[in-house]
Amino acid sequence: MSAPNLFDRDLLARRLDRALKSPVPGAEFLLARAAEELSDRLTLVQREFGDAAEIGAAGPHGYFALAARRGALSTLRFAPTALSAALTDAPGGVADLERAPLPPQSLDLVASLLALQFVNDLPGVLIQLRQALRPDGLLIGALAGGDTLTELRQSLTIAESEITGGAAPRVIPFVDVRAMGGLLQRAGLALPVVDADRVVVRYGDIFSLMRDLRSFGATNMLTARSRKPLGRALLLRAQEIYAERFADSDGRLRATFEMLWISGWAPHASQPKPLKPGSAAMRLEDALARAKGETPED
Repeated sequence: MSAPNLFDRDLLARRLDRALKSPVPGAEFLLARAAEELSDRLTLVQREFGDAAEIGAAGPHGYFALAARRGALSTLRFAPTALSAALTDAPGGVADLERAPLPPQSLDLVASLLALQFVNDLPGVLIQLRQALRPDGLLIGALAGGDTLTELRQSLTIAESEITGGAAPRVIPFVDVRAMGGLLQRAGLALPVVDADRVVVRYGDIFSLMRDLRSFGATNMLTARSRKPLGRALLLRAQEIYAERFADSDGRLRATFEMLWISGWAPHASQPKPLKPGSAAMRLEDALARAKGETPED
């Protein structure tokens, strides 16, 4: 059964190239934040990863974070477009994240920052990335979660419903924490972990927010998107709704970005495993009683 064709990935590449040709200073703040967080998380892992690859990110921030890790032997970067790849002279090249060019069991660490939310077959991509790991290798990444741009989505939907009597999909769907955990397990990753990092950014108006999204190459690339441009009346009404519902006391608008951090390990015999049902040496009731300083009942 083939995956649904939710995203026009050719359009995504063209929009990213357009953004890279006219960069807006600071527009990549989410990617920079994710790269810093990647460095912090790897520092907490008590082991070294010799061969690593960063794949799919629009910018080089994650690659530089990986290259600076302790114990690095080789670091590859697979960028989504030639213009993106030209931002560094990193070994690797251009690659579509949906067809990861990673040989089986060739890497100790694979990372992807803010790119997995744009793939059509997320389970399939996770399986490909897991297969590229050597036993006990780590997959780590960040992708946009379900609460991302909730304020913009609501404002556009209400405004378009009022003006046209209906609403076309304007913002891509995002996966939530619980679903993400299940996908990691389905991909065959051991010890899966998913946690959320919520970032609230404030803007003067809705137009500044949308300008940042264009500068990141992250505007609507849904296959089922409306081909009609957003009209001035619709945008002005969306701005009014946004200001009414999601403005702070100083009038600035809140925009939520939820980053889901995921990690999982290629299976290895040394990893801790859950006990078999019925193999516990103590009943749960007894353990709880001892924790409270009580005498367990017979």
